[in-house]
Amino acid sequence: MTDTENPSGEERSADTNTPQQSDLDYKINLLFGGSVVRKDLVKAVKGNAIVPSYVLEYLLGQYAASDNEATIQAGIDAVRKILADHYVHRNESELVKSTIREKGRHRIIDKVTVTLNDKQDVYEASFANLGLGGVIVEPTTVKSNPKLLVGGVWCICDIEYFHSDDARVVPWILGSLKPIQMASFDYEGYLTSREGFNTEEWIDLLIQSIGFNPELFGRRAKLLQLVRLIPFAERNYNLVELGPKGTGKSHIYSEFSPHGMLISGGEVTVPKLFVNNANGRIGLVGYWDVVAFDEFAGKKKRTDKALVDIMKNYMANKSFSRGVETLGAEASMVFVGNTSHNVPYMLKNSDLFDELPEAYHDSAYLDRLHFYIPGWEVDTIRSEMFSSGYGFVVDYIAEVLRSMRNTDYSDRYQQHFALGSDISTRDRDGIHKTFSGLMKLIYPTGDATPAEIEDLLRFAIEGRKRVKDQILRIDTTMAAVNFGYTDKTGAWHSVTTLEEDEYPDYYQARRVEAEGSTDSSDPSQLAVEDEDPVATAPLGVEAIPQLFEGHREFHENQRGVSYENLLMPYLRGATEITIVDPYIRLPHQGRNLVDLLALLAASKDPADEIAVTLVTKADRGEYAQQHLLMLKDIQDSTATVGIHFTVTWDGSIHDRSIRTDHGWKLLLGRGLDIFQKGSGSQFDLGSRRQEFRQVFAFGITYLRERKQ
Repeated sequence: MTDTENPSGEERSADTNTPQQSDLDYKINLLFGGSVVRKDLVKAVKGNAIVPSYVLEYLLGQYAASDNEATIQAGIDAVRKILADHYVHRNESELVKSTIREKGRHRIIDKVTVTLNDKQDVYEASFANLGLGGVIVEPTTVKSNPKLLVGGVWCICDIEYFHSDDARVVPWILGSLKPIQMASFDYEGYLTSREGFNTEEWIDLLIQSIGFNPELFGRRAKLLQLVRLIPFAERNYNLVELGPKGTGKSHIYSEFSPHGMLISGGEVTVPKLFVNNANGRIGLVGYWDVVAFDEFAGKKKRTDKALVDIMKNYMANKSFSRGVETLGAEASMVFVGNTSHNVPYMLKNSDLFDELPEAYHDSAYLDRLHFYIPGWEVDTIRSEMFSSGYGFVVDYIAEVLRSMRNTDYSDRYQQHFALGSDISTRDRDGIHKTFSGLMKLIYPTGDATPAEIEDLLRFAIEGRKRVKDQILRIDTTMAAVNFGYTDKTGAWHSVTTLEEDEYPDYYQARRVEAEGSTDSSDPSQLAVEDEDPVATAPLGVEAIPQLFEGHREFHENQRGVSYENLLMPYLRGATEITIVDPYIRLPHQGRNLVDLLALLAASKDPADEIAVTLVTKADRGEYAQQHLLMLKDIQDSTATVGIHFTVTWDGSIHDRSIRTDHGWKLLLGRGLDIFQKGSGSQFDLGSRRQEFRQVFAFGITYLRERKQ
């Protein structure tokens, strides 16, 4: 199916609100039956229960892991009843205590934390919502579930009540405790079932497992979401994501896996994170696969210098010491925070790490980061972005990711490509870890084509380059690096970041200024002129249009693109224009065409006329009548401003182009449909100005047709 044939990405049956099962969902259930769940069911059962998604999906996986609607509905009812009967709401804690007392024994769902009472040499449990403390726990239970000691674990517990005349005896007794997690897991079965999916299907399954509708994400946007999973699959992976509010930066680390811990950046201490010298107990990094710091940004936040120093050593060497002994751990570190300025502002005035507290705005710390997720590229979460398709039960995929930590695919690119020789060891480590993580997620058997490997390698290099380029702004003593790779033929492939392509003058300016150089022969400065389709003349001299000829590529999520700067320099002055595009059918495609026609009308003298011919395919489906009416409306509207708009039908066309009568032919990879769907709000700036919208990945070739 083409990218223009199904705008909604979701099919629904005519008589119910139940999503129709797609071909992908059918395959998911066929190959992973019992390990997947329909992702919209979590909202259906959650109600006002403040529990992580993995807890709810654990229950749904027990009762509603099916594609049979009757079974699903029965499972939802069962989970709702379990939550109603056993989940402890804080405002109902006294009622639950009374129930336990009257019944003698009652099952609850609550978050349990255990501490060691060294005066009495016993382990004691506290229950977050129930409000109980001092409940005795058997040492064997603690030994089997050490995370009870650090941060707590959601559990299903049987609590008993037995009153004693001895006031020192706690009447509450822990009858049984079961962490909410999988009992068994077959990794080989996972790898075998993976072979039943092609690459795009598999990526879409992973995106649905996160909870999003893959139809609303481009390829690059999907990879950015998957990078958030790498810390769970890769040991000691250091990731940072800074961007606007509301983009779901912390969701993965709080809701997605029982092996991750999300903490507020201001709440962490050295003993809590690493080791408590008073009792020798190891901190969070010793028990969790991922430790994520929420709300990490904030220039004025107070920071503990000792914490920063020990964190630097841990991120570089996977070990830490507080003067007693050196300890090692495998926890990945994730730092997420909000930005208060847009990208060009940060590039012009400081750097992309500008929002970090001063103690962390340090080249030695930043150099330990393996990848920088550009959070400004990630869409603000909207209701239509959530998936109603099938994805892995969170607890299942969490065990998959944990199993992947034993695998290393960092060298899988080396038989096809070689990194640039001046890329440092630390840069290589960052690239290797990201590449290995993406390979494990998308190609868990390690089998991928050279083109697929190259795609992930470029993405991994870009993420590390974003880190290093900002470090060079902060510490000008560090040597600049030429990020890229060679293929088997020895051809060099340079890698740039998207913001470098969008704002080349701001991206390069501060580095050049810091080096004290204004040499106009710097290729990074010349690149700005090469990208400009129209050369400008010196002040006071009439400009002579010198339009760019050749091919240009635009990256997914790039901004600053509009028909005004992309097409109009080549269309002005033409009196006859032919637009060839097989897909001008849907309302948004019609609006795109009208936007271009409005620019043409505004650019000409009101007394002049232009003939515009659209060559397209007719819609033969149920929307054929609406298609014809849309084109007729466009024709009527343009006639009032001096544009004669006609339509020619051609069912054989596939390529997209624009041709003018004054000698230009523009080959359009995606036609006019280059802009991603925005928020849909009438107050979204992108709905008023194209340059504020993100684009899909596309290419355009400018050809000047010579007269014979």
